[in-house]
Amino acid sequence: MPDAFCDLQDRIVLVTGASTGIGAAVAKAFAAHGAHVAVHYNSSASEAQAVVNAIAGAGGVAWAEHADLGLPGTAAPLVDRVASRSGRLDVLINNAGALFGRMPYAETDDALYQGIIQLNLTSVVEASRAALAHFRRQGGGCIINTTSVAARNGGGPGTQLYAASKGAVSTLTRGLAKEVAAENIRVNAVAPGIILTPLHARMTSAETMAGLVKSIPMGRAGTSEECAGAYLFLASPAMSGYITGQIVEVNGGQLMP
Repeated sequence: MPDAFCDLQDRIVLVTGASTGIGAAVAKAFAAHGAHVAVHYNSSASEAQAVVNAIAGAGGVAWAEHADLGLPGTAAPLVDRVASRSGRLDVLINNAGALFGRMPYAETDDALYQGIIQLNLTSVVEASRAALAHFRRQGGGCIINTTSVAARNGGGPGTQLYAASKGAVSTLTRGLAKEVAAENIRVNAVAPGIILTPLHARMTSAETMAGLVKSIPMGRAGTSEECAGAYLFLASPAMSGYITGQIVEVNGGQLMP
């Protein structure tokens, strides 16, 4: 049976935040369809290497790239390193992000706000700007951002700043898509809902998770692997070549915009 995503063969793909969770599943999925994948990580070096090893063990091509995207000015050099190493960059997946904790809005401070905005939004801005230069030189490319159901519903308990940062990512996705559409550059996003990732394992109590699951018509949280297909679809010109500026919701029916 032909591979539906055969046009991803030998594409150069950078996935930020790819050492665990959704990013790791996405990296493995792209490699399984023949892409060459840069697995970005910050503090999870062993986890990132495990992703690379799993891909290599399955016959794929991947390597690890380190950058602390929580610091200004680090995203563009990461993009440039990947493009320089491979001679091009075809797909940028801005997936790195964090919740940083749950707390009432009145208890948040400037340090928390700045940390969330830097990692969840500014790194997307910086990486995308760097990618555009490479895409324009080679005649096209694709950006896929990871936003969240929180961008539409304001987030779960104690996550207002996270939700706001993801709302900005969604808006940036639409605005940038309009600006670069005529240059054969597509910009879309995936908005996961409640997904069983290390982020929720760290930040979401069993009681809070049970309450969140009650709002999902499918009656369960999703898995990282169940998100990966949306990224493959949006990266494939054959599958989605006429799609740009869109947010694909992957949330088990929790939100139906």
